[in-house]
Amino acid sequence: MAKVIIEKLSETEVKTRAIKSWPIWEKEISHFDWQYDGDEECLILEGEVIVDTPDGKFTIIKGDFVTFKNGLNCTWDIKKPVKKHYNFH
Repeated sequence: MAKVIIEKLSETEVKTRAIKSWPIWEKEISHFDWQYDGDEECLILEGEVIVDTPDGKFTIIKGDFVTFKNGLNCTWDIKKPVKKHYNFH
């Protein structure tokens, strides 16, 4: 089962799921290790990041809706400052 799922959502889907009411997280250009202790869904509003996982590298950009699955260990390499709506399950 994939630990990183990248999708494009329609504006209708964003509204239906009330994603714009989720908290916002921002981070400058940086490089760090991260582990997910639950599922996280996020909508990338700005930036570019390469997430390095055991399943490969994923480039995530503005407009991507990303699900990071519980238990994922990865490295974030933020190339352009990131701003995202996020929600943990």
